[in-house]
Amino acid sequence: MINPSDAAARNVILDAIRGNQPAAQPMPPIPHFRNQPADLVIAFCESLAWMTGVVVTEAVPDLESFVHARFPDAKIICSSVPEYVGTIHPASFDHWSDASIIDVCVLRSPMGVAETGSVLLSDIELQVNTIALLARDIVVLLDPKQIVPNIHDAYEHPHFKSRPYCLLMTGPSGSGDIGGTVVHPAQGAKTLTVIFSPVPGDGQRSG
Repeated sequence: MINPSDAAARNVILDAIRGNQPAAQPMPPIPHFRNQPADLVIAFCESLAWMTGVVVTEAVPDLESFVHARFPDAKIICSSVPEYVGTIHPASFDHWSDASIIDVCVLRSPMGVAETGSVLLSDIELQVNTIALLARDIVVLLDPKQIVPNIHDAYEHPHFKSRPYCLLMTGPSGSGDIGGTVVHPAQGAKTLTVIFSPVPGDGQRSG
């Protein structure tokens, strides 16, 4: 229990800080670096491959067949996209730790970054934030038209201003030591597979 005198002293200090702050100033603009690759799709694929991620550029008409062929031992397949049913949905989890049972999770990203091979995921796409760290394998659907050149462009995505949770995922988990050696996977997803997939029309569903 907080001593009332301690609480009063704390409030005096906080009120003094609030009352002596400088006037608010707008954030400085971030310059745009226009070293845009000639082909954003090729640059994205090369960057993600460098981080041991996999890009599937060909159309995947049947997600269920693709997932079962790529991950034949997977039993718990979580889907947060309307294109694929899976065996479970994020809404089924009562606790964030429940995501640890996921073998494969299928998500859609609203943006890719050519410079780094990253995909943007927020609480909207994940629904349960721990999925990004606890799922063993992650499959991300990405419209190639939503690839931006670099990180400066990426941070202009509205998710970074409006969502409580965002991350840029670049390949499966990895760990680097001072010798410059990176080991995949480490303490997270074992694999990251990005499938180029335009956003479907309403009502399209398979699996």
